[in-house]
Amino acid sequence: MAPHIGVVLFPGTNCEHDAVEALGRLGADADLVWHGSTSLEGYDALVLPGGFAHGDYLRPGAIARFSPVMEAVAAFAAAGGPVVGICNGFQVLTEAGLLPGALQKNRGLRFVCATVAVRVERGDTALTDGVAVGTTLSIPINHFEGNYTCDTETLARLRDEDRVVLRYVDNPNGSIDDIAGVCNEGRNVVGLMPHPERAASALVGSEDGNVLLGALLRTAGAATPAA
Repeated sequence: MAPHIGVVLFPGTNCEHDAVEALGRLGADADLVWHGSTSLEGYDALVLPGGFAHGDYLRPGAIARFSPVMEAVAAFAAAGGPVVGICNGFQVLTEAGLLPGALQKNRGLRFVCATVAVRVERGDTALTDGVAVGTTLSIPINHFEGNYTCDTETLARLRDEDRVVLRYVDNPNGSIDDIAGVCNEGRNVVGLMPHPERAASALVGSEDGNVLLGALLRTAGAATPAA
């Protein structure tokens, strides 16, 4: 049976259909979950896609963290369900306390839209299951507030616990320690700024995103659906 993936839709999200299509091409049964939903029963994994949830008012993700669905997302994650936040979804996960750190304005206060090289640092997370450490992928970024930051204690913990999932080969935004993605202690919640769903077809110049999305489907297929 195909993994059932829920793609969470907030007002202002704009990458939800890209995610659904990319996951569907890989064989998933993917559909949208409105941010007002309070049940995630039957889903094998969740994706919080990119965009501008609630217009990025206050700061990105600061309002979305209070959406009704986030309580269900937190429960799903606590039960071991795979959760991936992409770009704005990463910001939402940090605001909700499901991932450490925060995303601030890019170095130089410039919006960055480019294809970058990222290196896989862990091969045992919800987004990198079975991917060889050291694998370099070509994936687009598209953000103004993608500069990952955290205090020295948190950074030390991320390093000690090997929770940096992806690093930029050539840092485009000033992120501390070249961090492009991190995970929680259980490795089932992952946030990243690059957009794998935008590198999922030869038509767009790269299929490297499928390496990560395929790993998510492997994780989802091995997981027990969380209510």
